[in-house]
Amino acid sequence: MVNLEEKKERHLLVGVNLKKDDQDTQELMLELEELDRAAGAIPVKIITQSRDSYDSRTVLGKGKVEEIADLVNHLEIDAVVFNDELSGSQLRNLEEIIGCKILDRTTLILDIFASRARSKEGQYQVKLAQMKYRLPRIIGYSDYLSRTGGGIGTRGPGEQKLETDRRHVLREIRAVEQQLLKIETTRQTNRKKRQGQTIPIIALVGYTNTGKSTILNRMLELSGDETPKYVLAQDMLFATLDASLRTMKLNQTLPVIVSDTVGFVSQLPTHLVNAFKSTLEELYDADLIVHVLDASSDNVTLQAQTTEKILDDMGVLDKKILTVFNKMDLKENRDSVLYSQQFEDRIFISALNDDDMKRLIDKMVLLVTEDYKQTEFKFPFESMKYFDYFANRYDLENVVYDEFGVTFRTFVNQEDRQRFKEYINHESSIN
Repeated sequence: MVNLEEKKERHLLVGVNLKKDDQDTQELMLELEELDRAAGAIPVKIITQSRDSYDSRTVLGKGKVEEIADLVNHLEIDAVVFNDELSGSQLRNLEEIIGCKILDRTTLILDIFASRARSKEGQYQVKLAQMKYRLPRIIGYSDYLSRTGGGIGTRGPGEQKLETDRRHVLREIRAVEQQLLKIETTRQTNRKKRQGQTIPIIALVGYTNTGKSTILNRMLELSGDETPKYVLAQDMLFATLDASLRTMKLNQTLPVIVSDTVGFVSQLPTHLVNAFKSTLEELYDADLIVHVLDASSDNVTLQAQTTEKILDDMGVLDKKILTVFNKMDLKENRDSVLYSQQFEDRIFISALNDDDMKRLIDKMVLLVTEDYKQTEFKFPFESMKYFDYFANRYDLENVVYDEFGVTFRTFVNQEDRQRFKEYINHESSIN
């Protein structure tokens, strides 16, 4: 029998602790270790060096690089992964001294995305991000790839494309951008259709592997849908790369659209953030943003800061945001998050617990429907154009026709209640 574990690459992880940097290097290295496992490798050892600044040739000092070269031979290492971005010349210099494949954090993340992207758009986005990242490094990369061959860090566009000249890569970039533009046009058309409907949108955002997809699946399960279309939910970094939209009824009454988005990670490559912002555009239309954190993680502060920075960059921090501390069943020191005053609207749950999920759904309903009331309208036949307006935007119930016109009930926002107040028969709060 073939031992699959033996086929995995053995990696040595390297980080630089800049004395002027406030970021916790230990946290970042632990995260790099998780990323390395997500890429399918075995992180064998972690090495860090404190420095005032990076060495322009090799990032680290000469002695530390030689020490790494000795460890590579002694521990039978296949690749050395640096937590910091490397230039093409640094890649080449390090590979010549150390004598094995050299990767950086960005290359590792891009490689994970390349292996996980399923939709055509996701694949194009990853390919574009890879080429834009490698373009300024192509002089060092073409040499480097021809020596290192395949494996982790080389998936995606492929070696041959990167070994051609800069003009060819630029042509490839333009071709991919054209393909993405076509997909973008289709998605914008679908988005406009959703904007025409007055159905609340809830967007799940947060760090990778905090349980967003699990929460969405549990919401579907508790919504009473007889044929729920579940999303992939696995205990791994970047299990979800493509945005998923699901329509359901919260508390089996209020129809909503729930969006599950790609998970974030600290120091996410700029090209990748820009590429995936298009799939996060539901945030602009969201009535409620649900920020999911892994309460059991030692990096919960880093998770929060990373997500908030991206939300701030997108200009959506002023929207209603509910912070969900998930995985409380795995949290040993509950007090460390239970008494945190950092988040104004927060709730503590385990997505696996029915009572917790019901509390979460009740909280979502409360926040998303502050502007909504269940309202009964009666339109005479001469005003049927208004009935069509509601039918195209709302989920109507108890539709009854008689000799005077049509009566129906639905959950309506304040703007439409005010606009059509003369046709209201009865209204009541959802909560």
